[in-house]
Amino acid sequence: MRKFTLARSICLVVAVGTATPAFADSIFGVYAGGQLWRSDNSGSFGTPATNPDFSFGKENLNSFYVALEHPIPLFPNAKIRHNELDHAGQQVLQQDYDFFGNSFAAGTALSYSTDFSHTDYTLYYELFDNDLVSFDLGVTAKRVDGLIVARSAQQERAVSPDGWIPTLYSQVRVGIPATPLTVYGLANAVSIDDSKVEDYEVGIEYRPIENFAVDVNLQLGYRVFNLELDDLDGVYSNLEYKGPYVGIEFHF
Repeated sequence: MRKFTLARSICLVVAVGTATPAFADSIFGVYAGGQLWRSDNSGSFGTPATNPDFSFGKENLNSFYVALEHPIPLFPNAKIRHNELDHAGQQVLQQDYDFFGNSFAAGTALSYSTDFSHTDYTLYYELFDNDLVSFDLGVTAKRVDGLIVARSAQQERAVSPDGWIPTLYSQVRVGIPATPLTVYGLANAVSIDDSKVEDYEVGIEYRPIENFAVDVNLQLGYRVFNLELDDLDGVYSNLEYKGPYVGIEFHF
């Protein structure tokens, strides 16, 4: 991949880790959770010459994560999250479309699917952490292992873009006093040259269980993921995924 590399991801992690004051959790804590996202997808993909807009069906996508927070000074906390990003659709082309050497003429009934599922590896620090407000800041390396397929009755073409995408990571949580409710926002975003990746979500949590052994949080939120790629293994895209989600989180 020309613009996004693992080396840049590592450099960003090191830079933020050394420049940010180290705030750690008062005790060891493990967070594990999952979300079900009702995603609506639209946009374009292909080579730079021809990129018509495509329509996709709504999909139920899963996301799972685990995070470790600790009291060790200077060392960042760590989080791993896997995100499904798989959509499919079909339409009659209104213009000629060239997809990696395969030409599909206007009027062709084209079926297509895009899978940009990826895993986030995040290192972050807690800059604030109290009963009312918490703020995390760090960096994420997104590992994309994708698959794009375009097919008609006469031919089919598949490509498998993969690579590392570094992003800045932040999360803000604000507790509502005298209630078991918390509002929160999370962001992973980067803009490099003509490429841009933005992953935002906002939501509210309700804690039906809170004790010494485990806390349980129920989540309701909205997520937006913008994927503008400029040459990820030759793939160009301008895709938007958005929709509501529900989730559950366990804190041990």
